Amino acid sequence: MAGLPCKLIAQVAFKAGGDVFHRLISRTPYHLSNVTPAKIQACNLQQGDYGTNGSVIEWKYTLDGKEQTAKQLLQDIDEVKKTISFKMLGGDLLETYKNMLITTIHVETKGGVDFITLTLDYEMLKPDNPHPLSLLGFFIEFTNEVETHIFG
Repeated sequence: MAGLPCKLIAQVAFKAGGDVFHRLISRTPYHLSNVTPAKIQACNLQQGDYGTNGSVIEWKYTLDGKEQTAKQLLQDIDEVKKTISFKMLGGDLLETYKNMLITTIHVETKGGVDFITLTLDYEMLKPDNPHPLSLLGFFIEFTNEVETHIFG
């Protein structure tokens, strides 16, 4: 399956307000290390400005009990559609995946409830590599922890 595009999608109800989540991720992601310190240890701006397309951010995070890094390009922030896309430029995930695009947020309201949709688009380097299910779980837990923090 190497070279074939793959996609994983998760959607989480977010009672604390999708606008709040979108602003946190797009404009002030450096606060996430205070909100979810067991998951995210640092968010450092490498180039540009937070909340601006073309900016580069380096993350330090813990996934499956291992400290990891990710360097990402903020490729598409759309305030009207409430979407953000991060293209992976470097880090531990690129040891397993050829390409990875993370649409971290698509906030939409259905029946009065806000939903956060996460989409992972990726290509495997080797056909026997695992799909990034633990990363998807990481984001689901992360979203729930952010909601708990807001209500706390």
